[in-house]
Amino acid sequence: MRAITKSRIIVATLLAALSAHAADAAEAKRTPAGTLKDGTAIEAVTLSNAHGVSARILSYGATLQSLMGPDRNGKIADVMLGYDDLASYVDHPNFFGVTVGRFANRIAGGRFTLDGKPYQLPLNDKVNSLHGGGKGFDKVAWKIVSATNGPTATLVLGYRSPDGDSGYPGNLDVTVTYTLDEAGNLGIAYDAKTDKPTIINMTNHAIFDLAGEGSAMGAYGHRLTIPAKAITPVDDKLIPTGALQPVAGTVFDFRNGRIVGEGIRDGRDQQIRYGHGYDHNFALDKGLTAKPELAARLEDPVSGRVLEVLTTEPGVQFYTGNFLDGTFIGKKGHLYRMGDGIALEPQKFPDAPNKPNFVSARVDPGKPYHHAMIYRLSVAR
Repeated sequence: MRAITKSRIIVATLLAALSAHAADAAEAKRTPAGTLKDGTAIEAVTLSNAHGVSARILSYGATLQSLMGPDRNGKIADVMLGYDDLASYVDHPNFFGVTVGRFANRIAGGRFTLDGKPYQLPLNDKVNSLHGGGKGFDKVAWKIVSATNGPTATLVLGYRSPDGDSGYPGNLDVTVTYTLDEAGNLGIAYDAKTDKPTIINMTNHAIFDLAGEGSAMGAYGHRLTIPAKAITPVDDKLIPTGALQPVAGTVFDFRNGRIVGEGIRDGRDQQIRYGHGYDHNFALDKGLTAKPELAARLEDPVSGRVLEVLTTEPGVQFYTGNFLDGTFIGKKGHLYRMGDGIALEPQKFPDAPNKPNFVSARVDPGKPYHHAMIYRLSVAR
């Protein structure tokens, strides 16, 4: 009996050890990624789980450089457009996977007013300010605060944006927290504190091809679902008019899912003509929420890969890479063209500081900013 009891104890101990190892399978690995021209060293941190999902993040731009995941046959591929090396992100910026801020998307004329005081931002999108304008969060070196293993692998990056940075008021202390768990949830949390009233709207600008970056067919054959009964229509400068336009009966109705390529060239729709395809903010039915809720579901019928995007924010910008024209040489020497990938960017509505009826992007001292989003990668069998 004692021998049997002893054997059981040994087996139980081994099982407990194996269980603990499995629970601690998510890892965060730091590696050098290159050096900026001013001598600043940039690192890459790879978060990985035991099921073939991994994410590589650069400290430059707090950039999500790659997201790897298996298809229904177990073949692992990178599902994000981007570059293989640091120099390309620096020399040929195109927002691939970067953290954008202080304000994601467009601000008309680069102008807004807070408490009666006008502010002017750099114009980097013809007559508008785009993704922060000037030297946005995508073009700076972030500090790695921590990188830890565990049931959920975690990376925390920090940056201080000084008062007047690119025209924005207030000293802003920002953190971006990436997490990856065993279920394939890549979480991204944005937190910021300011010492003056300011505006903040942060997100990630990943461009996805679930068939695998550089695939021959691109993302036009993907099936997309967006739970939104309205978009914020734009003018010919891609600035929202301030209205909410129902999607029913239009090529913008993704509520029950539709193939991306079905409406992308429908020139009968003025909004498609303005955007040269899809480049529009969808007003999510859920609105602003305390916890991340579904903003979009993207599926590649061929590979079986599924991406769900969840967010606490009230909108998601759907962009079909309309300005990719073959001049950008991406990973593995691939030339990126329109439709080679799509972006699904959770955020507040574009030009919100100039549209009183939109959810406010204002942030005040003592009332920190927080946006939590999730990229959930899985496989449909």
